[in-house]
Amino acid sequence: MTHRALAAVAALAALAGPVRAQQTLAAAAEQLRAAWLAHDARGVVGQSSSILLQIPGADPSSPLGRAQAVELLRRYLRSVVECSVDVRTVREVEDGKGFVELERRYVVVGTSDERRETLFLGFRRAGALWVLSELRTAP
Repeated sequence: MTHRALAAVAALAALAGPVRAQQTLAAAAEQLRAAWLAHDARGVVGQSSSILLQIPGADPSSPLGRAQAVELLRRYLRSVVECSVDVRTVREVEDGKGFVELERRYVVVGTSDERRETLFLGFRRAGALWVLSELRTAP
């Protein structure tokens, strides 16, 4: 490759960096959906430094730090097998705050009864990214 071609590639890469850093709320919802489906607790928590978790086994009185939220989610997810996780609602409710609703179908390990649960997710804008700030479950 010539010096001029390398310079052109470097210029294009520099331009693409900030574009890739932009994230829509819908993209954040899809990333979280995929992480949940894979039981990737770190992926669910994402870049969040603290999250209010309202799931069985978690005290919802105050936001949890990243490491504690990851561990509680791991424990919550380890006894189930996901059948599906679908995005139902994606809405920016005010500037810098978003709401996502996921519907999950799962089976508890050792049983065959399929269960349904709704996940309510609160997001906040952090620069160019949407980060998870709240996760609640409801049957």
